[in-house]
Order: sequence, then structure tokens, then C-alpha cells
Amino acid sequence: MTDPVPHRTENCLKISQVLSRIGDKWSVLIIMSLRSRTMRFSELKRGIDGISQRMLTLTLRNLERDGLVTRTVTPSIPPRVDYELTPMGHSLAEPVEALGTWAFQHIDRIAGAQARYDSEEL
Repeated sequence: MTDPVPHRTENCLKISQVLSRIGDKWSVLIIMSLRSRTMRFSELKRGIDGISQRMLTLTLRNLERDGLVTRTVTPSIPPRVDYELTPMGHSLAEPVEALGTWAFQHIDRIAGAQARYDSEEL
């Protein structure tokens, strides 16, 4: 069986960069928060425990730059800013949710394996 895409170092580097961005914890939490509806910045901040305003801003900008999130500014006082997933962002939410489900289903087994490994290391 042959690989559908030839293995090239430059492809691996590009894929690694994409996976780093979409795999960081804040991106995952933002994507999962936006999968069901559009949200304002303040709603996202309240809904994601532990994220700073600066980190939320940076992560949203990066997701917007990557084409996963759109930002809509409605002129009002104060201006209203809404965030939503793009079609590509929605297509990413499904595998992200599947990974989260897998992790939840295996968390106890992983913890057990880590404990066994750590006890053998001593």
C-alpha cells in the first residue's frame, strides 16, 4: 500500500505547524465552545476557565488567520464583536470532539499506565 501523499520534510513541517496551532488547549476549548453557536468575546472568556484576556485575544486572532473562525464587528456603543466557526472550523470540531471523547474514555487507563511507569522509574 502506498502513501497518498509523498513523504517530504517540508510537508511534515507544515503539518506540524497546523497541528501545533489546532492542538493547543486554548484553541481546542475555543473550537468546542463555538461549535454550537456564535459567541461574544466576553461569553467565551466566561466559559473558558483560566484563559486570560490576552491569551483569548491571541488565540482568536490565530484561529481567524488560519480560516477557522470569523470575527464580525457590529457598530454600536460599545461595539459588538461576535465570533463563529467557519465551515472549515466546523469540520475540525468533529475530530477534536472525537479526540476528547477518546481521552475521556481512556483517562483512567492512562493514569494507571503513568503510575506504573513512574513507580518503575524509581
